[in-house]
Amino acid sequence: MFGPFKKSPPKAPEASQVLLNTVRQQLPEADDESARIVAAIAGLLASVAYADGEFSDEERAMLRRELLRVNGITEQGVDAICAVLHEHIVLVSTTENQRFTRDLRALADRDLRVEVLNLMVELAASDGVITHDEVTMLRRTTGALGLTQADYNAAQTVHRDKLSSLK
Repeated sequence: MFGPFKKSPPKAPEASQVLLNTVRQQLPEADDESARIVAAIAGLLASVAYADGEFSDEERAMLRRELLRVNGITEQGVDAICAVLHEHIVLVSTTENQRFTRDLRALADRDLRVEVLNLMVELAASDGVITHDEVTMLRRTTGALGLTQADYNAAQTVHRDKLSSLK
């Protein structure tokens, strides 16, 4: 009557897991916490870059520069991480943000989380305008990182002239 049931195909890994695995491959000397922090930062930077539906050349260049600051990473490592971000950008920028912010809240001190927020605001401004969608994403992420509205205001004050709502 109901016949044999077929097994479900194996579930593809979540985008955040693919990103984390790539970071681990590119930073084999890093401990688990460090790899998770790097993956979370890369994911959040890509998320704000794509918040407005576009990933501009200026935003890509800044993301690459920031990844190259990671101790022990190579140009090829940055290329690999950027390729994962590019391939999974829609998932990274929507459904995976909670994991990234949760990891940073658990593993990073407040100073690092504030630095990440500042980088996110700077990246949003790197193409000359901070759109309403980027502001929404930045404000939501600020709270998810356990930071305050005052932290966000301080970060965006530097780039206030680039807010699209003021143009």
